[in-house]
Amino acid sequence: MRTQTLEAYGHGLYAAQFEELAVSLSVLPRAVQVRLQGRTFMVLDDHVIYPFRYAKKNVPVTAARLPRATGFRAELLRRHGPEPMQQALDLGLDEPEEPDPRSDLALLPSDTRVVIVAYACSMTEGVIRIEWGSAELRTEDRYLLWHHHEPLALPSR
Repeated sequence: MRTQTLEAYGHGLYAAQFEELAVSLSVLPRAVQVRLQGRTFMVLDDHVIYPFRYAKKNVPVTAARLPRATGFRAELLRRHGPEPMQQALDLGLDEPEEPDPRSDLALLPSDTRVVIVAYACSMTEGVIRIEWGSAELRTEDRYLLWHHHEPLALPSR
C-alpha cells in the first residue's frame, strides 16, 4: 500500500485516503493537520475534510451509509455535521446527558464543520464517482442525509 502505517490491505486502503488527502491539501496556505484516531485529518479554516469511500460500484452518493451508527465516524458527523433537517420530537421528557466527546474529537473546536469527500471506487476501475458536501447521519438506518452535495470532476482515463 505504500502508506505510513503497517496495516494490512483493508485498513491500509483506509489509511491511504487520509495520507493522500494530507499530501494534496498541505500545499494550501491555511491547511492545518490534526491527528484524530491515529489519522491525519486536514482542516481548512473551520472545516475538517473527511474522505469516505461509500461504494465499490457506480451508485449515487445519496445511497451512502456508514457501516455502523456508532464509533468515531458517526460521532464526527453528529458533532460537526449540519443541524438535522427534521428536529427530534420533544415529548417533554428529560434527555440523557450527551456523553463527553472522544478525546480526539475534543481537539476540534465545537464550531468546526465537517466536509465529506465521498467517493465510489474499486480495485479494477479506480475512482468511479466523487462528490463533496455536507450530510447528517440518520441514526435509524446509518444513511447519510445530504444537505448539499456536488460532483467533483474526475480526470479523463
